[in-house]
Amino acid sequence: RVQQRPWAETTEGTGLNLTCVHPEIAADSTHWYRQFPDQAPQLVATAVRGTKPVLEPEGSLSVSADRRWSALWLGRPRRGDAAVDYCALGP
Repeated sequence: RVQQRPWAETTEGTGLNLTCVHPEIAADSTHWYRQFPDQAPQLVATAVRGTKPVLEPEGSLSVSADRRWSALWLGRPRRGDAAVDYCALGP
């Protein structure tokens, strides 16, 4: 089972941390997607473990050493960044 907060809110320019927790699954890789209204989901980042930079939206993706949680840090969100962000586990 994958757990995410149902929503998150911040003000423009104030960083936001989105988390994905799956304590019973050690993911082979973690993928984060972003979906804007009336558009298909777009891949934001993929990682196996550790932290890697994300260019768009600006931030980073961190995956725990045991691969049971991840966090997508959005460094400077803008008004136009309002979207549905979600994680997926896969090979």
